[in-house]
Parts: sequence; C-alpha cells; structure tokens
Amino acid sequence: MPNPATVDEYIAGFPTERQVVLQDIREAIHRGVPHADERIRYGMPAIMLGGRYAIHFAGWKKHIGLYPVPRFDEPLETEVAPHRSEKDSVTFPWDLPAPLALIERVAAAIARTSPGGPR
Repeated sequence: MPNPATVDEYIAGFPTERQVVLQDIREAIHRGVPHADERIRYGMPAIMLGGRYAIHFAGWKKHIGLYPVPRFDEPLETEVAPHRSEKDSVTFPWDLPAPLALIERVAAAIARTSPGGPR
C-alpha cells in the first residue's frame, strides 16, 4: 500500500469487508477517546492526545493490531491478555468479530494515562 496521507486513505486501501472492520475499530477508539485527533504515523493510523500519540491501529495480512497497549489493572488486563501478541501489542484476527467494547475500554484506559489525555 502506498503511504496514505490520512486515516481515510489508509482504510480505503483495504478490501471492502476489511474497511468495515477498520472503520468499526476506529469508531470504537474514538468512543473511548472522544475529541482525540488522528493522523498517520509510521504508516498507520495514530490517535493523538495533546499533540502526542496515544494508540495506533493497523491492518495486517492475518490480523488487526493495536499498539502500544500497556499492562492494565484488573479486571481489564484479564480481558486483554488473550489478545496480547507482544509485551505492548494486542491483535485480533480478521476472521473473528472485533471486540469493539473491549477496544473502546482499552482506548479509554490508555487515554487516562497518556500525557495530554483526560484524567
């Protein structure tokens, strides 16, 4: 995919059925972090708080990823743990429904701890 200039261009670069999933994830993140800005950073969508990035999302061949996702207090960490693929990454396979409510809660929790985020 060529380097997209906007999140809309990024999402438009995927097949239609994957565009729907990425848009749903984008909206879930924005529900968790209302009033956040977004831009392309490192070739993927980044949600920005106070001029600093808070969370990225990206579509890959076999999954969608969220980055960076820190360790959370319980009970949220127990819900996130099955999706962790690396220390600070979570992934969701394309062939399963994206856990949008969980993604929204993850985004909100990240925003609470991010510089420039709501407290």
